Amino acid sequence: MISSGDTAWVLLSAALVLFMTPGLALFYGGMVRSKGVLAVMMQSFFCMGIITVLWAIYGFTLAFGTGTAHGLIGNLRYLGLHNLTAALPGFHGLHVPTGAVMVFQMMFAIITAALISGGTVDRIRFPAFAVFIVAWFTLVYLPLSHWVFSPEGWLAQRGVLDFAGGTVVEINSGFSTLAIVLVLGKRSGWPRQRMQPHSIPLTLLGAGILWFGWFGFNAGSALGANSVATNAFITTQLAAAAGLLAWLVFELLTERVATTLGAASGAVAGMVAITPCAGFVGPMPGLLIGAVAGFLCAAAVRLKFKLGYDDSLDVLGVHGIGGVIGMVLLGLFAARSINATGRNGLFSGGGFSLLGEQLLAVVVTVGFCFGLTYLIAQVVDRTIGLRVDEDAEFRGLDLSQHAETAYS
Repeated sequence: MISSGDTAWVLLSAALVLFMTPGLALFYGGMVRSKGVLAVMMQSFFCMGIITVLWAIYGFTLAFGTGTAHGLIGNLRYLGLHNLTAALPGFHGLHVPTGAVMVFQMMFAIITAALISGGTVDRIRFPAFAVFIVAWFTLVYLPLSHWVFSPEGWLAQRGVLDFAGGTVVEINSGFSTLAIVLVLGKRSGWPRQRMQPHSIPLTLLGAGILWFGWFGFNAGSALGANSVATNAFITTQLAAAAGLLAWLVFELLTERVATTLGAASGAVAGMVAITPCAGFVGPMPGLLIGAVAGFLCAAAVRLKFKLGYDDSLDVLGVHGIGGVIGMVLLGLFAARSINATGRNGLFSGGGFSLLGEQLLAVVVTVGFCFGLTYLIAQVVDRTIGLRVDEDAEFRGLDLSQHAETAYS
């Protein structure tokens, strides 16, 4: 039974999630120096193109086709978007066409790939980025998507909860970024030279678009216009607001100043952490999860200076750590009274069972994404080379990679 209302909501949510990627381009673009703004925005738009094509050809079927005996990868049932009229394996009570789920999940794959570009700014060759993204999407994103998002994936079969991508999107992008920047190396002059954002207003505009689009990201993951979607919408707003305020509190306590960039980053951190939780926890736990993420992610982004890895725009500190926070706290606050298809966490009388599964999912995701991404980056670096030369980096990637400038 196909519901026109549910279908309309999922398609609208897919459009909202796609809109997040141009928002991410603005968010990242404002935080880099003016000589690299087009390059980082180009990488987001490139992901909109290449991931769409790959998802249609083989991505969707490997992520959501009938799983193997051990739930590791999907089969080729939907190769080239064939058989889209067939029901999705494992999805029970679904009231939207398979094609609606396909296009909704396509947008998730796009923005996850684009997130990685925030760590590599000012020094990655565009052809190398393109090759890396194709390999990473195929070898890292698709298996993990099947494990968690497909009901036939092995982590889903174990009862791991992840409503909208705390593992597949957030932890994946954060720790994959750490892996590639360790291979890529630091920007010339970092951290001695302060590399200030060239346009905070662009970043704030991008953050606003991300906030707007995140309602489709989280509430759309209910795959229907229902009470679970409503709850996800509410918890997303509360977590974003709490994350924003908590980040500002951290800044005031440690630096005695509250910044607009901190406000934008805190809102994003709150939404990252609520992503796996949105359809499984109530409003007040959602508020708390956002606050915890805003405070801890603000602390995490400062660790890169002590540890010496150049994650330029803090993909690990915000998305990777925020995703871990959300997945762990979900093991505490999940409640079947919010979503009957979920499980009870520790504070809802479910004991430590769910928390243990959430911790397992975190460890597996971190190890898988970091290890395989590091290997992919090494192969790309040793074959075609990841990094631009010193002169190209000095001139800026806008000119050296794209023969363009953002400003005359």
